[in-house]
Amino acid sequence: MPRKPKRMCSYPSCPELTEIKYCEKHQKEETKKYNRSRKYKKLYNSSRWQRLRKKVLAKQPLCVECEKNGRLTSAAVVDHIVPHHGNEALFWDEDNLQSLCKSCHDRKTAKEDGRWGRKNKVYTY
Repeated sequence: MPRKPKRMCSYPSCPELTEIKYCEKHQKEETKKYNRSRKYKKLYNSSRWQRLRKKVLAKQPLCVECEKNGRLTSAAVVDHIVPHHGNEALFWDEDNLQSLCKSCHDRKTAKEDGRWGRKNKVYTY
């Protein structure tokens, strides 16, 4: 299958050609910048979260979204139904958690946090 022609890196004044948005160097920088903006990482790295995650996955081993669409897919990610945005009470609330497969979780999160160019646009449920 033919490939798309390479284009210039989207980083200002970078002349490198790439097949994706940024060249390898600037993709790493953009990813670091994005990860730095995620203030809640310490919550996800805690042992309390790891225990809660295992508990939710044991209780709900299949992806909730895939089940709604008639597919059986094993869940790999525990997702917050309502984004917590730093609210620890909402973060630890078991009723606000659901099991999703990685692709469903990535799709939902991208819509919510603007990772794919939808800055400050949050969908309501």
